[in-house]
Amino acid sequence: MRRLLTVGAFALVALIGGAAPALAHNVLVGSDPAEGAQLSASPREVRLTFDQPVRAGESYNTVNVVGPDGSFWSDGPARVEGNSVVAPVRELGPAGTYTVGYRILSSDGHPVPGKVSFTLTAPGKGTPAPGPQGGQDSGQPADQAEPDSGGMPIWPWIAGAVVVVIAGLVLALRLGAPKK
Repeated sequence: MRRLLTVGAFALVALIGGAAPALAHNVLVGSDPAEGAQLSASPREVRLTFDQPVRAGESYNTVNVVGPDGSFWSDGPARVEGNSVVAPVRELGPAGTYTVGYRILSSDGHPVPGKVSFTLTAPGKGTPAPGPQGGQDSGQPADQAEPDSGGMPIWPWIAGAVVVVIAGLVLALRLGAPKK
């Protein structure tokens, strides 16, 4: 009986101790223009580089460049190039802070939103795009368009496993008890 309880306790500890969240989502490792960059001229494109390849999804990977006045400056859909997502940008207009909001499809299939900002120090001659890219109808960057729950939580699986282990121990103790 002591052996059975020891094995059950080790199984329970291994089950609970080994239940860690998956950390396979893509992580932004660089951008061009870089976060906080001070530019005197408009970039032709925005390049976001991730630690893993990005899944190509024609309508899912979105990049929106939003100007200081809330206008949009993206000039077409984003394209995936291995670990990078590249979006064309119109010639920028007013000087100020521009926010690059993105939402990409991670290599594990989950959405990854985020944003990067840079500052245009001298005004350009460009005109804004008519509306946001990627089918969004709000004035928000792509990372703020729709929150994601991240999937089912792990705690119901842990609770279920604990119940199964306890039921197994109770059953083993009852069936293994000597009959009188």
